[in-house]
Amino acid sequence: MAEIIRRVVNELKNHAPFTLFGALTGIIIMLVLIFGNFLSQVSPVSKDIFYILHPTHVFLSALVTTTLYIKYGKKNIWLAVLIGYTGSIGIATMSDSIIPYLGEVLLGLPNAGVHIGFIEEPLLTNIPAFIGILIGYYFKGTTKFPHAGHVLISTWASLFHIIMALGVTVNWIQTVGIFIFLFLAVWLPCCTSDIVYPLLFPRKTKL
Repeated sequence: MAEIIRRVVNELKNHAPFTLFGALTGIIIMLVLIFGNFLSQVSPVSKDIFYILHPTHVFLSALVTTTLYIKYGKKNIWLAVLIGYTGSIGIATMSDSIIPYLGEVLLGLPNAGVHIGFIEEPLLTNIPAFIGILIGYYFKGTTKFPHAGHVLISTWASLFHIIMALGVTVNWIQTVGIFIFLFLAVWLPCCTSDIVYPLLFPRKTKL
């Protein structure tokens, strides 16, 4: 257990700047859209944008999750596939869809919908997951920059999920609430998926 904690703390420390930067970009984009009065133009295409960003998020999450498992664990292809798939599909769904949806419901946004990617668009979601797993398994390397991309894309996917529910107007209370749920949707699930989850399985003792 102490070994796992050391690994998790080390990886969280290395990836923290990218997580913070990604969350900040999402907040900035949201402010520009809201206070620049661009919601009426963006809302009609927000679902299409979401289904570009969400599969990209799944791909990067699968890549980082698999790479970290291979880095610290045995090179077991079947376990790598299981960890890479559940860590990307499961937690990306939580980050991009479930947490934003809960925020939309609690904030009373008019067009709330859950939009589960691997159910609504299985090919768009599952194929990127398996491609990310294969790359992470056979071409293991640094996880910092893929994680940075993962955080950026996850932030934007969560944002456009919320935009689907916004309509064309938003008040100050909803704006503050969106800030909170956007940060939560990215920070905890992304770090769990990329860092904590794959490190629960390896048995190597040497970092």
